[in-house]
Amino acid sequence: MLNRVPEVTLYFWIIKIMATTVGETGADFLAFTMNFGLASTSYLMSALLAMVLFNQFRLKGYVPLSYWVVVVLVSIVGTLITDRLVDEMGVSLVSATVAFSVALLGLFAWWYISEGTLAMHSIKTTKRELFYWAAILLTFALGTAAGDLLAEGTGLGYAISALLFGLVIALIAIAYYRFGMNAVLTFWLAYVLTRPLGGSLGDLLSQPVKNGGLGFGTVGTTIAFTTTISILIVYLTMKQKKIA
Repeated sequence: MLNRVPEVTLYFWIIKIMATTVGETGADFLAFTMNFGLASTSYLMSALLAMVLFNQFRLKGYVPLSYWVVVVLVSIVGTLITDRLVDEMGVSLVSATVAFSVALLGLFAWWYISEGTLAMHSIKTTKRELFYWAAILLTFALGTAAGDLLAEGTGLGYAISALLFGLVIALIAIAYYRFGMNAVLTFWLAYVLTRPLGGSLGDLLSQPVKNGGLGFGTVGTTIAFTTTISILIVYLTMKQKKIA
């Protein structure tokens, strides 16, 4: 089987951050703006995720449209998992952050013991892809909890939280490019942190001014970012066909 995930480029990180923003604003739009509620939205999005994952596993290599649709839906579902735990079940943001951190570390340990690698460019079997998507789902759930904890739990606000997460990501990039930090560790650290970065940006853009946002709303923010993601996916698809 060919590698089933994309090369980690600037385009990868741009789309990933935008996908996390859509995960935040899209979940809020369906659950609250459309009044579906967290439970109904969770069931609907989980069903859609199951269908696109089924298609993803049928493919023998990386297909931009399939891959990024899965990422967007995983982002929404991961966001909803955390929101339901906190809003409906009364789990604190601290407890959720700790629990998802432990779960993610446990999954990474299981993955490494089973496969001997956590490398993002070694996703060439169904088993490794199962580990990969499970890890990504946990990163989105963890990132949602950590982002809300910093922005809302500490009262720092969305703008400062986005700035802080962006700063940490920049430091990780410097550690990789300047000091030779391990590529796999760098990737997964950045992957976790881009979730709260994108989520904070989404909240900053969509939330009302009185709540510390810019007031663009969940509809406008979701449409703008989804459109941009779609354009980039079309570009990457055409680029892939030219290379092939």
